[in-house]
Amino acid sequence: MKLNKNIYILALAGLSLTAAGCKKYLEKTPDLRTQLNSTEKVAQLLVTAYPKAEYLSFTENASDNSEDKGPRTDYRSNSASDSWEAAYFWKDFENGGNQPGTTDNYWNECYLAIASANNALEYIETKPNDPTLIPYKGEALVARAYAHFMLVSLYAKTYEIGGANGSPGVPYVTKPETIVSGKYERGTVASTYALIEKDLTEGMPLIKNSAYKVPKYHFTQAATNAFAARFYLFKGDYPKVIQYAGSVFPNLDVFKANLRPWNTIYSKLVPAEFVKMFTESTQNSNLLMGEANSVWGRASNIRYGLGLTIINGEVNGPNITGGNFAYRQFYVDPFYSLGKWKELFFESQIGSGFGQPYVMVPLFTTDELLMNRAEAYASSNQPDLALADINAFLSTKITNYNPALHGVTLADIVDYYQIDDTKAGLIKTILDLKKVEFVTEGLRWFDLNRHKLTIRHLIKDVNNNKTYIELKADDPRRVFQLPKPVVKAGLELNPR
Repeated sequence: MKLNKNIYILALAGLSLTAAGCKKYLEKTPDLRTQLNSTEKVAQLLVTAYPKAEYLSFTENASDNSEDKGPRTDYRSNSASDSWEAAYFWKDFENGGNQPGTTDNYWNECYLAIASANNALEYIETKPNDPTLIPYKGEALVARAYAHFMLVSLYAKTYEIGGANGSPGVPYVTKPETIVSGKYERGTVASTYALIEKDLTEGMPLIKNSAYKVPKYHFTQAATNAFAARFYLFKGDYPKVIQYAGSVFPNLDVFKANLRPWNTIYSKLVPAEFVKMFTESTQNSNLLMGEANSVWGRASNIRYGLGLTIINGEVNGPNITGGNFAYRQFYVDPFYSLGKWKELFFESQIGSGFGQPYVMVPLFTTDELLMNRAEAYASSNQPDLALADINAFLSTKITNYNPALHGVTLADIVDYYQIDDTKAGLIKTILDLKKVEFVTEGLRWFDLNRHKLTIRHLIKDVNNNKTYIELKADDPRRVFQLPKPVVKAGLELNPR
C-alpha cells in the first residue's frame, strides 16, 4: 500500500475502511499537496485547512438545548439519526469515522485540515524571501491553531482557569506525516493551549484581508481576533478578550450595526428568504463561514432535538427584559426549527442525483464576540461595561425593543434570578441569552463545560411518562471519546 506523505495516521486511524477502500483513499493525491510550487497553489491548498465537518449536531444534542419529544411513528430516519440519539444519551459513537455528524468524523476532518496547513507551511519555509506568501503563512498558522483548539475543547477536559491542566490534551501536529505508523503523544491540556497560543499569536500579525477573494471563508483579521477572544475567554485572560474584541469593532454602535438583525431585517423575511440569508457570507454578523458535510438541516424531523419545551420555555418564555424575543420559528408538532440551516446538495456527477448534503456553518459571529466580551467584563469586575454589551446585544433580539422598557440593570438581574452576587448574576444573564441566541448552533455545550453546569435530559416513555437523566460536571462523558483506532497511533482513549 503506497502512502502519500501528506495524509496523517491520526486521521486515517479513525476511519473504518475496507482494504480496498483504504487503498483508494491513500492513493488519491489530495488537493495539490504534493505539487506546491506557487503562491496561488498555496492559497488553493489553504481552502482545505478548515475542517469540512461540523460539531453542531453532537454538541447541541448533548447539551440542554435538546429534548426528547416522545415516541411517534412519523419521525423521519436519516443517516445521522442514530448518532444524534447517542449524543443525547451521552453514549460514545461507534464506527462513525466517515459518518457526518459524529465525533469520529469531526476528529478526522480536523486532522486533515491540520495536514493542509502543515503542507502549506512546509512549502512556505522553503521560500523565506517571498513576500506574497506572508499572509498565507499567517492563515496556515491560525487555521492550525483553530483546528487544535476545537479538538482540545471537545476531546480533552475543559481548561480550568487557574488550574494545573495536567490531564491529557490532544496531539499537536506541526509537520507533514511521512511514515505509515507514526506514534503520537497527547501532551496535556496546558501544553496544547500553549501551542495553540504560539501559533495564534505568530500568525495573527501576518493576516491580510486583501489576500482573499471571498474573505468570509478565511481567517481575516476580524475572524482571527474573534478566535483570539474566544480562546482567551476559555483561558481566563479577560484583558485580552476585551482587547481582541475591541480590535474587530471600534465602538459599541458599530458592534450593534453588525449584530444579527432579528427584530428588523430577519423579522420581515419569508422562510425561504430567511434560511438562505442566515448563513450567507454577506451577512455582517458572520465573521467566518465553514462548509460541512452534514444532514443537520433535517434535524427537526427526529425525536431528540429542539422541541416544544425549549420553544415555550426558552424562545417564547419569559426573559429578563420583560419583552419577547424576535427569533424566527417554524414548526408543525413535533418538528421544530428556527429555520437557520439551508441544506446544500453537491452532486458527485451532474444530473446523477447522487452526492453529499452540506450546510454552511457560522464558525464565528459578531453576536458571540460581543457576549464573550460581556463575560470578560463581568469576570473582571466591570459590571457597567458588561451591562452595556448585554443591552447592545438585546437591542437586536427583542421585538419592538425600547431601552427604557427592555434595558437590563443590575437590579433587574437581582430580582429576576434572585442572585445578589453581581458577577454571578451578570454571567447567568449572559449564558441564558447565549443559550437562546445559539439554539441549534452547538455553542451551548462549551458554556456548560466551562461553567461546570449540570445537564438534565428529559426521557419520555410510550405512555408519555417523564423521567430525567443528568450529566454532572465531573462526569467523564463530558469529554467526547477519541476514535478507537487511534490506539494504533499510541494514544490512550479517554476514561469511561
